[in-house]
Formats: sequence, C-alpha cells, structure tokens
Amino acid sequence: MMDRNYILLPVSPAFITLSLVVAFFLNLFPWGGWAWMPDFVALTLVFWSIYQPRKVGIGIAFLMGLVMDVHSASLLGENALAYTLLSYFAITIHRRVLWFRPAIQALHVFPLLIVMQIVQMLIQLAVSAKQPGWFYFAQSVVATLVWPVVCWLLLAPQRRAIDHDETRPI
Repeated sequence: MMDRNYILLPVSPAFITLSLVVAFFLNLFPWGGWAWMPDFVALTLVFWSIYQPRKVGIGIAFLMGLVMDVHSASLLGENALAYTLLSYFAITIHRRVLWFRPAIQALHVFPLLIVMQIVQMLIQLAVSAKQPGWFYFAQSVVATLVWPVVCWLLLAPQRRAIDHDETRPI
C-alpha cells in the first residue's frame, strides 16, 4: 500500500462527495482554459476509482462527465465518455497500482490520462476538425507530477495517528 506505517480508516462518503465538488470548482476557475492545467475532476475520479472502486465507479464518472460537458459547453457526452473510460481503466488496474508508492503510481496513472485526452481529441477532431498540438498533452504530464500531492491530500483524513502502544497488536 501507500505508506506501511499507517492503517487507514474507512473513507466517508461525504468526504468523497466533498472532494469531487472541490475538484469541480477547481475546474471552474479561469485557469481551466490553460493547456497545462490538470483536470482536477479527472484526477479525483482516478484517485477514488483506484482507492475506492466500490464507492466511486463508472456511474459517478459518467455523471461528473456530463456536469463537465455542461460547464465547458462542449459536445454533450465528450467528457462523459472520456471520464467513463478513465474510471473503467483505473478500476481495472487498481489492485496492481495500490502496491506502489504514489511516485510509482503516477507512472500507472499517466497512460490513463493520456487515453482520456486522446478520446477527447478524437471527438473534437471528428466534430470540428481542429487539431491540437503536442502541448495539448502537457495537461497529463502536469497531472502526473501532481499525483503524489493528490494522494497525500485525499488520504490525509483517513490516516490514524501513529502511536506505538505495546499492548495493542494494531
């Protein structure tokens, strides 16, 4: 798992909801149009799909994609399809990814984010024939670099205090 010194508490569904809402509001800020700014909703969905696949799955990803489609005024279903595929592939590899530390997990998350952006790019290419340059994929690179921080922030409420009590086995 992530850090061998911690026993994680169960995650609260309210915290998952709060994290998705905060991620959505981070995407609402004006910096969302910058090509290198990570998609915070996608990062949060990947995190919860890896760490809590039974609580956050494809259905939540689809709904968040529809919300992002309405926000960005893009083709309805573009983000929904991309987030759904992102969540599906994250759930598929979640058992393997959990064995690694966040820096190595980021290397597993990077291809997922690239696939999400390729799906979005193909939809935009089919509809409007606009071709983004290579800088379009900077968003996935930055999101990969931010992954350890996202893991630390979203796992923080679940960590127990480290107290070495010799009378308890846990």
